[in-house]
Amino acid sequence: MADANQPKIIVDDDWKSAARAEKEKLAQTEAAKKPSDPAGDMPEKPSFEHLVSLLASQALMYLGQIPDQSGRGVIALDIAKMQIDLIGVIEEKTKGNLSEEENALLQGTLNEIRMIYVEVHEAVMKAQAEGKITAEQVSRGFSPGPMPG
Repeated sequence: MADANQPKIIVDDDWKSAARAEKEKLAQTEAAKKPSDPAGDMPEKPSFEHLVSLLASQALMYLGQIPDQSGRGVIALDIAKMQIDLIGVIEEKTKGNLSEEENALLQGTLNEIRMIYVEVHEAVMKAQAEGKITAEQVSRGFSPGPMPG
């Protein structure tokens, strides 16, 4: 039975839903922009957007957000942090040299991916504290299992 004096934990999932919807919308926009290339998915000309997207995708993969070929997510916080930090280096080195659209893309990507990192990091630390995963798994990366959906 719950203690009436114990504070209730309220989880606000609205921002998660909004972030997922934004991610899906971005993915649809990207898919619509890609020309069909029978030789592969290589863009005609690399762009700033492609660079940011590549690093963000790698970070998301190591945050368990993108499944590998077996359909399992991989969580490797150190690698994900390195990818996020690389985007931060781009932010620092390009200050004042980006168009409004490029700056908005960079800032939006960094904000979203940093929020996801914090969320995954907190979940991993909680799972470790509960004994569901070990410190060794956290330090070398692990697969939490098949991705839903």
